[in-house]
Amino acid sequence: MVNVAVVYFSGYGHTARQAAAVMEGIQSVTDAHVSGIVVDSDGLIKDNAWHELQEADAIVFGCPTYMGCVPWQFKRFADASSKAWAAQGWRDKLAAGFTNSGSMNGDKHSTLSYLFTLSMQHAMLWVGTGLMSANKKASGRDDINYLGAFAGAMAQSPADASPDEAPGPGDLHTAHLFGQRIAQVASRWCAS
Repeated sequence: MVNVAVVYFSGYGHTARQAAAVMEGIQSVTDAHVSGIVVDSDGLIKDNAWHELQEADAIVFGCPTYMGCVPWQFKRFADASSKAWAAQGWRDKLAAGFTNSGSMNGDKHSTLSYLFTLSMQHAMLWVGTGLMSANKKASGRDDINYLGAFAGAMAQSPADASPDEAPGPGDLHTAHLFGQRIAQVASRWCAS
C-alpha cells in the first residue's frame, strides 16, 4: 500500500475540484491510499495533517495561481513546513504539483516552479504529468493536457465561472490521469 497526501488550498472552489480529480486518479490505482489535506483560509492545516504528511510516500501540492504565484495561504503552509525541512522528514518522498487560474496562461508555470522549488528544498523527487499535449489543429479545449503542461497539472477556470462549471472536462481528466501517474510511480518507487 502506498500513501499519497494531496495538500491544497482553494480560494473559490475551482482548485478543490481539480484536487478531487487528482485524488480520484490516485484512488483508481490498486493499493493506493490518498489523504486530502486542506490548507484553510488562514493558511493552516489541522495538527494531525502534519503526521499524515510525514507518513506519506508522496506529497502532491496544489493551489491556484494568484498574481503569478502561490497564494499567501499556501505560502504560510510552505513556511510552516520548515520544521519537516529541518528534520529532513520529507527527504526522498515523491512530490508533484498542480494549479489553476482564470486565464489560459496566467503565469501558472511560476506556481509550478515554486512548488517544485519547495519540493527540492525538502530533498524530494518530482513527478511530472507524463502526458503528451493536445497540440494539433484538431485539438479541442476538452482534450487531455490541452494547456500543454509537463511539470505538473494545469487547469483554467474562467473568472466568471462557478466551481460547478470549471475547470472543464479536459482539465479534470488531465488531473485524474496525473493522479494515476503519481500513484503508479509511487507504487514502483516504494516497491524498490
